[in-house]
Amino acid sequence: MSTHDVHSALTIVEPDPPDPSRPTVSVVICAYTEVRWDDMCAAVNSVLEQHPHQVLLVIDHNDMLRHRAERAVHDGTFAGVTVLANQERRGLSGARNTGVAAATGEVVAFLDDDARAERGWLTALQTGYADPSVQGVGGEVSPQWLTGRPRWFPAEFDWVVGCTHSGMPRRTSPVRNFVGANMSLRRTALESLGGFSAELGRTGADVAGCEETELCIRAGHLTAESWLRYEPSAAVMHTVPGDRSTWRYFVRRCLGEGRSKATVSRLAGSNDGLASERSYLTRTIPVGVLRGLRAALCGDPAGLLRAGAIVCGVGATVAGFAQQHLVTLLRRAPRTVTR
Repeated sequence: MSTHDVHSALTIVEPDPPDPSRPTVSVVICAYTEVRWDDMCAAVNSVLEQHPHQVLLVIDHNDMLRHRAERAVHDGTFAGVTVLANQERRGLSGARNTGVAAATGEVVAFLDDDARAERGWLTALQTGYADPSVQGVGGEVSPQWLTGRPRWFPAEFDWVVGCTHSGMPRRTSPVRNFVGANMSLRRTALESLGGFSAELGRTGADVAGCEETELCIRAGHLTAESWLRYEPSAAVMHTVPGDRSTWRYFVRRCLGEGRSKATVSRLAGSNDGLASERSYLTRTIPVGVLRGLRAALCGDPAGLLRAGAIVCGVGATVAGFAQQHLVTLLRRAPRTVTR
């Protein structure tokens, strides 16, 4: 079965009926390239099946893609979808902010254009808002490897491909931040916070990120009672193409994450900006290395590769962080004026 056939098959799932007792949800999907057209169609269809209050498809400075999406609305392919052009600076943060500005639902959910919402996703997000102190709800993101998962790729680094890593909770829990491919926040919180920071977020194929991390940190401090709820049952599948299954991409993405983490630490403070990372380094990473070594001793030679990839991934991320931190220090350093 082809990828297109798999995507088409998604639309036969019977949707959950809307429940007026739950908060209304505007779903924002941002796209920037026609290369992902089939994935984007699958993403939109997976949301439409679940009867959200509103679906906003934001096109990031690509007129050809926007016109194609608008034609899909007119011919009924994207019936009920509102297509918008990014009104802010090019990049994911600007596109998401454009979607937030047009949203009218009580909650704004974000789904990547190469992700697919599983059945019950919308209901699981909505249910989490029964607690008024919950400012945001996010869920699990599982990888759909188009060329198969590389045997050397450790589950502890699934965040490299925009998915939930093995150190995340397996049950409903408070968290500092969500994976950007599957998250939601109250619209009032987003408006109060001023949206996503223009200093962060992907631009095209750039590997930078963490705009959702910085925003979630601020959302968690809106009030003394505010917290973010991780709900694994609000699940999505995230497409991982072959070019993201390579060692080169792995290292490049780790370097980019490190640079982004340095910016988050500067904006949010190192206490909040690195809180989850400290836990990740002291708990998830050692367990992952030991798991890989144990697998190698039990006859799986790829376990040694996974353990090595974990060590290299941590090193690349730390190097990216140090690089960006140094750049920031040099920019702040007073300049000596010579006469």
